[in-house]
Amino acid sequence: MPETQRPMAITLQVVSIVLFTFIGYMNIGIPLAVLPGYVHNHLGYGTVIAGLVISVQYLATLLSRPYASRIIDNRGSKRAVMYGLAGCGLSGVLMLASTWTAAMPALSLTCLLIGRLVLGSAESLVGSGSIGWGIGRVGAQNTAKVISWNGIASYGAIAIGAPLGVLMVSHWGMWSMGASIIALATIGLLLAWPKRAAPIVSGVRLPFLHVLGRVLPHGAGLALGSIGFGTIATFITLYYATNHWENAVLCLSLFGASFIGARLLFGNLINRIGGFRVAIACLSVETLGLLLLWLAPNPELALAGAALSGFGFSLVFPALGVEAVNLVPASSRGAAVGAYSLFIDLSLGITGPLVGAVAAGFGFASIFLFAAMAAFSGLLLSVYLYRQAKRLRPA
Repeated sequence: MPETQRPMAITLQVVSIVLFTFIGYMNIGIPLAVLPGYVHNHLGYGTVIAGLVISVQYLATLLSRPYASRIIDNRGSKRAVMYGLAGCGLSGVLMLASTWTAAMPALSLTCLLIGRLVLGSAESLVGSGSIGWGIGRVGAQNTAKVISWNGIASYGAIAIGAPLGVLMVSHWGMWSMGASIIALATIGLLLAWPKRAAPIVSGVRLPFLHVLGRVLPHGAGLALGSIGFGTIATFITLYYATNHWENAVLCLSLFGASFIGARLLFGNLINRIGGFRVAIACLSVETLGLLLLWLAPNPELALAGAALSGFGFSLVFPALGVEAVNLVPASSRGAAVGAYSLFIDLSLGITGPLVGAVAAGFGFASIFLFAAMAAFSGLLLSVYLYRQAKRLRPA
């Protein structure tokens, strides 16, 4: 039984399952930095189409969340993960087809877009499925640990996959991306096949829209906190360029290192002091980091701001996620994870054009003030939810 396992045994079991999230997000990371240049320079399309190739994946993830949640709750999280890994492999096949038809730009772009849609749908199955699988194996009392390690796996995979994709293409060409995605998906399926599935929890399945309504306030807090991450990831290089600073990539590296470090060091705080308290503390730190980026007179202070922002954002997802998942019965846990995750998809999807409009109107420095105001709004919402939870707990 999960309750009798030692903490290290639980952690190892969680890591063995979120490994599939790592594999899934490696498939997302590998083409991330290469595809816009390929579409623009090799296929000859404009920057709007090049950006669409990336954003269409997030759209597919957003739209497929309800369907993925039904598969997790009704057919099991292991099956959802395996469906998702198979989808990753199919996206690799379509990427190979796009490479082979590069002489026919319209056909090549069509293959690429279909592949991105498939990959986006696969992402929702693998990411949410791994969380459900992990919780089912180690118990609901370890929900925070599962969500934290799942986040480390996803962000770590993208951080490794993006430069790896650039390296592979520079050495072997575009075909290597499709081949590597197929190989990774195959390895994932072979590893997942013999693993014990989590039991399917019996009970009434709440409609997805009903679950979405329950987790809406928590998801709104997550979305507001995610704007800072989206702003840094999308615009930090342009911000550095307008200030004539160098090493913008170091800013992203520090953000990522602080994010992962905080999850490793302080992930257990959620179980000890509660999700809302951790979210309040984290959103406070993220707000300070974004304000420091806004006011930074030199790149050194900008680096400090990025590190603080990454440290603060790190535990927002699992902290509010634990409180959100606890609002629904175990039989609808997959729907709760999917509905809650939908808000980060939505946030990252709208951050680019929204923050771009702010930059166009008020300058690049102002985007970090805007992101700080969003994080502070998320902080106020978390305080309100915490007070409401304390008031309702005795009842």
